[in-house]
Amino acid sequence: MTDDPKPRIAARAAQELRPGEVVNLGIGIPNLIPAFLTPDSGVFVQTENGLLGVGPRPGPDELDPDLIDAAKQPVTALPGAAYFDSAESFAMIRGGHVDMCVLGAMEVSEQGDLANWMIPGKMVKGMGGAMDLVAGSRRTIVMMEHATRDGGFKIKKRCELPLTGIGVVHQIITDLAVIEVTGEGLVLKETAPGWSVPEVQGLTAARLIPAADLKEIAL
Repeated sequence: MTDDPKPRIAARAAQELRPGEVVNLGIGIPNLIPAFLTPDSGVFVQTENGLLGVGPRPGPDELDPDLIDAAKQPVTALPGAAYFDSAESFAMIRGGHVDMCVLGAMEVSEQGDLANWMIPGKMVKGMGGAMDLVAGSRRTIVMMEHATRDGGFKIKKRCELPLTGIGVVHQIITDLAVIEVTGEGLVLKETAPGWSVPEVQGLTAARLIPAADLKEIAL
């Protein structure tokens, strides 16, 4: 594993995926997850642009310009993969047939509110499918770096950016922590090796509740 925190976050998030689940991966860090899934994992990764059964990133001799994900990145298709149009894809999403979506975020609140689609004043090419995903998926996991580049908070008491969904996040996985969103608040389940609870709390605006079985993140 490299010093880059993104593969570490993706590796930990991959542990949450279960055989038989249909999982949609958002643009950004979530797109790294297939590299940490074995071909026999039994997880069915779905893309918004029409592929169910995404495999790992292709090597130089495996590139197929017709096989891309929603981020326009090249992918491979596992044996038995299915292809369909965007309308069919969103019918799956809106119809509640996606078990889990894994998305990046700019802000998450202690109530599980999610802000990940725009920053006011900056160019926005489109909202994408995040609003449909968080409304239609049975479980939503957010994976992101714990703090901004200048050390600012991303896990807050209340989101300040425009919301993607209200109370939709079930779990937050960062380079520093694994956090469950509960009715009592944010429960700190795991911390990165070498990081104490006070140190993680110091980079979190919302109050963290250390779990009774708190442990280190293991990859």
